[in-house]
Amino acid sequence: MIPERVAFIDCKMPGSHLKENYSLIGSGVSQATKKEISISEPHGFGLGVAAMPAGITNNLHIHYTAEVFMIYHGKWLFRWGAEGDEGEIVGEAGDIISIPTWIFRGFTNIGDDHGWIFTALGGNDSGGIIWHPQVLKSAAKHGLYLTKSNKMIDTDAGEAIPEPEQLVQPLDDAAITCLPHYSVEKMCERLIKRGERLFSSSSLLDSVLEGHGAELAPAVGYGITQDREQHPTVTNPHGLSIEWGRIPVNGEIGLHTLAQKQVLILFKGELDVTLKSSSDESSEIMHPQDVFSCPENVWRRFRAVGDTSVEFVLLTSGDQRKHIEWSEDIINQAAAKGFGIDPDGYIAPVSMLPPSIQEALLKPELIA
Repeated sequence: MIPERVAFIDCKMPGSHLKENYSLIGSGVSQATKKEISISEPHGFGLGVAAMPAGITNNLHIHYTAEVFMIYHGKWLFRWGAEGDEGEIVGEAGDIISIPTWIFRGFTNIGDDHGWIFTALGGNDSGGIIWHPQVLKSAAKHGLYLTKSNKMIDTDAGEAIPEPEQLVQPLDDAAITCLPHYSVEKMCERLIKRGERLFSSSSLLDSVLEGHGAELAPAVGYGITQDREQHPTVTNPHGLSIEWGRIPVNGEIGLHTLAQKQVLILFKGELDVTLKSSSDESSEIMHPQDVFSCPENVWRRFRAVGDTSVEFVLLTSGDQRKHIEWSEDIINQAAAKGFGIDPDGYIAPVSMLPPSIQEALLKPELIA
């Protein structure tokens, strides 16, 4: 993870001059001339980090695609509206908030130390951002300009001021007046506080097996949960789904594969991520704050290996429900416990599944 310290045109403004931006998956909305991108392979979404010392602010701007904040550390004040005065909410470690598109938003680290937020962006190309007119004006006083091609010009670095027709023009009052409005109550519907996560012990087929026991809590969009009673808090299309996951001490999510790219962000504990093919197997140990990008159509297993339980955020590409393919061994073990997957992709008692599925899962004499 390599920070960009002049990633946006507000990075020289007093109170915003100590911001750090990390482009972990894709370039995101960074306006830096030379971008430090950890993983450039398209995922259908982007992932970055906003890191700031106490008291530092990210100024008002608009996103064209989804922006979801997953707070890893710190205490943050989020504000929105044409002048940032339409509402405010506070987020802390473990909270997730999805700010709607096409509204001005900004945020400040109101904690006592260095804060860290993972930010998910919808799509491979987010289209950049629209800065508030006052930000463009203030940035120019500090020698920073933004061209229509989303290139940041730094006159302090010896670059020439572009011609006016090359520069991004600020939104006029008429355009700002047409932007959507969100009450605090409405915005709070898009905030999932750490203490309000709804985990299910039946979210994965292998959860019933001894030594497994993982649980999921949907946050944004329909992810991989196989519990038909689980529903995400935020349902509008984002281009990805986001779920909290937790695994007990020495537990695991057994061998499975998925047709979509998937990213894990570890928040607590130590997690062994194993990828397996017919001829090879490789493992990596994740520690808190680590990010792992798991390729599509690859068999994988996640296992808690430390002396504490594991907590992570799971980001999966696509707005549709995703369907896990379990290993034959997991399917057989779950069937012996009386559980299988119904034709809609949810966990169900084997005794209630169609006869053809029952016969494939169990010997006739074992069918209830």
